[in-house]
This record gives sequence, structure tokens and C-alpha cells, in this order.
Amino acid sequence: MTESIFGTDGVRGRVGEGVIRPDRILMLGWATGEVMRCHGMRTVLIGKDTRISGYLFESALEAGLIAAGMNVHLTGPLPTPAVAYLTRTFSADMGIVISASHNPYYDNGIKFFSSAGAKLDAGLAAEIETAFFQSDHHMVSSDALGKARRIDDAPGRYIEFCKSTYRAPRSLQGYKIVLDCAHGATYHIAPKVFRELGAEIIEIGTKPDGLNINAGCGATDTRALRAKVLEAHADLGIAFDGDGDRVVFVDDQGVERDGDDLLYVLATGAEIRPQGVVGTVMSNEGLVQSLAQHGIAFERTPVGDRHVLARLKEVGWQYGAEPSGHILCMDRLDTGDGIVAALQVLAVLVRKGVSLRQALAGTRYEVFFPRCTSVS
Repeated sequence: MTESIFGTDGVRGRVGEGVIRPDRILMLGWATGEVMRCHGMRTVLIGKDTRISGYLFESALEAGLIAAGMNVHLTGPLPTPAVAYLTRTFSADMGIVISASHNPYYDNGIKFFSSAGAKLDAGLAAEIETAFFQSDHHMVSSDALGKARRIDDAPGRYIEFCKSTYRAPRSLQGYKIVLDCAHGATYHIAPKVFRELGAEIIEIGTKPDGLNINAGCGATDTRALRAKVLEAHADLGIAFDGDGDRVVFVDDQGVERDGDDLLYVLATGAEIRPQGVVGTVMSNEGLVQSLAQHGIAFERTPVGDRHVLARLKEVGWQYGAEPSGHILCMDRLDTGDGIVAALQVLAVLVRKGVSLRQALAGTRYEVFFPRCTSVS
């Protein structure tokens, strides 16, 4: 029985170990291309975060895919949800992100998306895994090799998409916001989005050097953001993780507000009150009771945004989240996107004319209630 290279969210590990080596990633690229060719697919879009090994693995993937006859679109550093979005808009047959999300720079991984920008079908992933372990790796004939090109306007396309999801009666003019981009994939995207919507932006975590991604910053460590919000007398702070699919806020008093908080703001501030929302077994029981006071039901899933997404699709609801900051706004897109989620929270605050702290004033779980550990 062959070992499995795919985890719950693609391939991930320490750089230089296991599959996360350039020779193995090249073979993974070839295996992916071979399976795609058998299914009549031809085009792959590849993005990455800012960790130093991304350049190495981008080249390896590109070579393997081209050797199997695939055409490759390269976006450079972009948030994971941007790759999902651009995979759809470029009509690519598959999207690939080179990232280890919130992990340190010495980890990396490969995440796959379908042509619809959704997580790859398990059956197709199994076929790629089988091809990866084949002993007979061969490239197509020279006249059948694929081609690669860089998509220079990829950041601009995604910036415009993010801005289009902000629907409020006025701009963000008058808001002073501190953004922490974790020296990651949102570093050149998020500041432009929020500035172009009118906010005054103070940046931290926007100088990636390949080694500082998620290091003492971002959604998993908000100490610097909390301090900067207080120092600058900002209205709030927003932190993303290294690949941009998580977001947490800090209010004007320097208090971190996690995915549970933001889910409450979205649900209670929606223009049309939702029937219910979806969280996980890690969601605070106080959130459930706070939402119940507004007539909003709550359902739990196992940990993982894929479980939250699946349940939202089953019940037809709009909002779901994990405390870690994976937030789904199904009326905007069906993948977790930190920038888009942040804009939806801000739109609620603008419509209601309240601060983040005021929007959360009625919640019980900020005072007590431990995390619940059972699925209902």
C-alpha cells in the first residue's frame, strides 16, 4: 500500500522533508498534468504566498506541468482566495496555491482548486496521488509541451473584485484602520483595497522578506496590531494570516475580536436577518445564546472550513465561521476570503453607524462561557 501525500487540505510539510522537496514537487506537477491531460484539461493557474521557498516550488511545479503538456498561468504572490477567484475568471481547468497558510516560513504546501475555485474533488486528488507514485514518468513530445506566461494584472483584477463586494451607503472615509498583513500574500493587496474605498490606512506586516511571514504578526499573533491601534487612536485594526484566508479584528480599545465575534456582527447586522449561521465545535456557546436572542439559529460542524462550507450549502444559509477567522459570506463568494469578510463587517458598521465595540455590546460570550466541544 502506497503512502498518502494528501492531507485534509492538500500537501503540506517542512521544506526539504518528505514531498516538500523540489524534485518531489516537480513530480507532483507532472502527475497533476498527466491526470489533467487524461481528463481533457489543459490550463493551470498558479499563485503563492511570500515565503522564500515559494519561488523554488513555483519553478518546479511549472516544469512538471509543462512537461505533461499543460499551459501555466503564473500570478506571483497572491492570497489563496484570489487564486480561487482568478481560476474561475481565467477559465483555467485547475488552480494551485503554494502556501502553508499561517505556518512559519520553513513550512510550505500545495493546495489545489477545481475550475470553479472550489477545493479539488477527492477522486481527482486520488488519481494525482496514484500518478505521483508511478515509476514510469515521461514527458510529452516536444511539440506537445505546454507554455507558461505571467499574468501581470492579476493583483489589479483581484483588488477590483474585492472592492465590488463592499456594498454600503457610503465609503470608508473617516475610518482610521490599522492593517496587519502578516508579511504575507495580502501585503500589496489589502492596503490598496481599503485606501481606494476611502479609509485612512496604517500598515504593519507589509514588508515580506521571505522569512518573516506570520512571524510575531498577523491573525495568529495580534500583539503588534493591538499596540498600534492604541498608539494611533485608530477606529479598529484588521489582521490577516499569511495566505489571506483568515481575518481577525481589534477594536478601538485594543481588544481582539475573533471569528465568533465577526460572525455575530455579520448575522445581526445583515440587511435581511438570516434564519441561521454555521460554526464549529470550537465556537463559543455564548455566541449561540447571543444569536438566539435575535432569533438566529446556530449549527455546529467538525473543525475545518470545508465542513462549514458543506453545511452552509446543505441548509442554504449565508454566513459561517470558525473562531480562528475563517469566515464564509456565501452571498459574496463560496470560499473563505479575509479581505472580503473584513469588508462585509465594515459594511455592517457603516450601515448601522456604530463602532465594532458597540456592535458587540450585546454579546454574552465576551464575558464568559467556555468553548463547547460537542457537535449538536
